[in-house]
Parts: sequence; structure tokens; C-alpha cells
Amino acid sequence: MAPGIGHQFMVQTYYRYLEPSDQSKGLPQPPLQLAYDPALPIIALPTPAAVEVRSVSLREAIETRRSVRHYASTPLSLEELSFLLWCTQGVKEVSGRQVTLRTVPSAGARHAFETYLLIHRVADLPRGLYRFLALEHQLLQLNLDPRLSDKITEACWNQQFVKQSAVTFIWSAVVYRMTWRYSERGYRYLHLDAGHVCQNLYLAAAAVDCGVCAIAAFNDEAMNALLGLDGAEQFVIYLATVGKRDRV
Repeated sequence: MAPGIGHQFMVQTYYRYLEPSDQSKGLPQPPLQLAYDPALPIIALPTPAAVEVRSVSLREAIETRRSVRHYASTPLSLEELSFLLWCTQGVKEVSGRQVTLRTVPSAGARHAFETYLLIHRVADLPRGLYRFLALEHQLLQLNLDPRLSDKITEACWNQQFVKQSAVTFIWSAVVYRMTWRYSERGYRYLHLDAGHVCQNLYLAAAAVDCGVCAIAAFNDEAMNALLGLDGAEQFVIYLATVGKRDRV
């Protein structure tokens, strides 16, 4: 059998095939966060340090980790959502060389992701689509169209637990934020970094009595279109549903 496109991707991103990166050419780096319309509603989130969560040992979080697709009807609090966002993309520091140091690792501290949220059951938040502004630790309200939940569920190949979740995390990759330093090999690192982020979500969810299910099966073109992404410079890379554990 001839090697497929997956094998070709791995080979073509060997170091010997890489062109010099834009960083090595002295070109300016892309911004740490995408611009946004300040006229859109912005929701302040509770300060992560002030949020109290259950103490969970690392061993317990790892040993009890499993993908959960059935959720209770109990909503998340805004404090709990703030905690989960902090654990997955929280900015601890913006260093002098203009990189962010966050709660998750990233190749070269590039942190190429933007976090979108499909909100269903979070106290004090209307249902709809939001974007997490990591630098400000705030939410940007994007779209409250009631049909959006069904459309995103359909784009996830009709996995019904998407619209039954309290919130679905949708991570997009801003490609040039990574390839500026690593050229085409940066595409590898985007996928590695996505794993780091989602694993933090799984572990952090244990502290707020939530379950998580990661989703890699989705219609790329449909999902990008729903979020207004071009699919080239920015594209959806990973999703995960979150909800309170159903103890019944």
C-alpha cells in the first residue's frame, strides 16, 4: 500500500525540508491574542484565585478520569467556568519578550489557541456562543442565536451530548502564531498543544464535579463556518463537552 497523506505530512515536516521561519528572518511576531470588537458585550469572570474548588489529589484526578457523555441538568456556576478556563488557557504572566506563560505547556510558549464556548447551562450567562479573552480573563459574547446549538451539534456529526452539555469548549488554532517560529513543522505542535489543553480540562473538571468528553470527530468546514473562521489562517482543532456528573 502506498503511503497516505498522513505519512506524507510527517515526512514533509522533517527538519530537512523546512524553510527558514519568519522569526529567523526577523519578521515581527503575531499578536498574543486576536483583536475583537469592543462594542460586543464583555462579561467579567471571577478572579481565579478567589474561586474555591474541591481539593482533589492528582492521583485521584488521574485514576477517576474517563470520558463522560451524560450530564445532570445542574448548571455550572460562573466561578466554576472561570476556574476551568483558567486551568486550560490561564495567563500567568506576559513576559518581557512578549510571550504568555500559561497554565498549560506550549511549544516555544506560542500558545496559538483561541477558546470559544457554546454555553447551555452556566448561571448568569444567556445560552449562546462566547469567546474567552485570555489576556483579560473575560468573556466576549458573540452570538445568541438559539439555532446555533443544533448547528454545532450537527457539525459534530450529530453527537447529541454536545447540546446536552452545560458548556462545550471549542479550541481554534491561529496558525501563524505557531508557524512564525517553527515554519510548517508548527502544524505538528498545534496538535500536540491541543492535547495538553484538553487533558488539563479533564483533570480540572474533577475539582468541580464535572465530566468531560473530548471530540475530534467533526465536520471541519461546517465548524469553521459557524465560528466565522477561514479554515486556513485559523481553524477549529478540538472540542470538549463539559457538564455536571449525573449521579443517578
